Amino acid sequence: MWAACEVKVHDFLATTSITLRRCLRLGATMAKSKFEYVRDFEADDTCLAHCWVVVRLDGRNFHRFAEKHNFAKPNDSRALHLMTKCAQTVMEELEDIVIAYGQSDEYSFVFKRKTNWFKRRASKFMTHVASQFASSYVFYWRNYFEDQPLLYPPGFDGRVVVYPSNQTLKDYLSWRQADCHINNLYNTVFWALIQQSGLTPVEAQGRLQGTLAADKNEILFSEFNINYNNEPLIYRKGTVLIWQKVDEVMTKEIKLPTEMEGKKMSVTRTRTKPVPLHCDIIGDAFWKEHPEILDEDS
Repeated sequence: MWAACEVKVHDFLATTSITLRRCLRLGATMAKSKFEYVRDFEADDTCLAHCWVVVRLDGRNFHRFAEKHNFAKPNDSRALHLMTKCAQTVMEELEDIVIAYGQSDEYSFVFKRKTNWFKRRASKFMTHVASQFASSYVFYWRNYFEDQPLLYPPGFDGRVVVYPSNQTLKDYLSWRQADCHINNLYNTVFWALIQQSGLTPVEAQGRLQGTLAADKNEILFSEFNINYNNEPLIYRKGTVLIWQKVDEVMTKEIKLPTEMEGKKMSVTRTRTKPVPLHCDIIGDAFWKEHPEILDEDS
């Protein structure tokens, strides 16, 4: 009797196995359609291997956006800190970013050389960074502009560039910081002429046409008693975001077995988070102080 049962069970399992295999083949066939050929038109946008991947975002038509939302001139610290908060959010969501640099209405994010995030597809890098940044800008707006309602959603365009060596990456970041200095020096003099001397924008532009950095510094000092070197570093140098260990103090309620009510105690924990710095990144000092940024095994 037991032998007969074993034969029936064996036959049942064999039949079930055949049926299952047929269902799987049928499912695989049904999952495809005659329209799938359109996938062949997708461009291959894989970033070159062993290269630094940089995503740079720029505010779209931010001159108009700044005017409509009453940004302070020449610099609005609220707007700059909001941009940095958005960049920190991007870094915390996409942990393969090793460093970010921002100034005015732009931010650059540098991904690890060895990152295989989304198979190194440029479209994925750009769209994820841009969408996370833009949504964060709207989400955190009220934290920085308490008395200024957001009149319409901001937009950011993005681009992806790959840099093959540590030096080319450093040169890229140096270029962005040099651009920060040039633009901020011009804007500082330009708005001083308008706000303190009463010139029109056209007159201020004409006054500065053809001037060099030394000329602009002289105008600031002689006419407005402003030493440009004493201006806040966040305006002159921009903001660098790097990963650093930070101690955070939290309050927790701890209950002991013999007690009915818990006691609130302060607990310190250490975690790694993106920390803003306002420093020079053109010279070698920054990179010697933070060698882990360019370390391939970091």
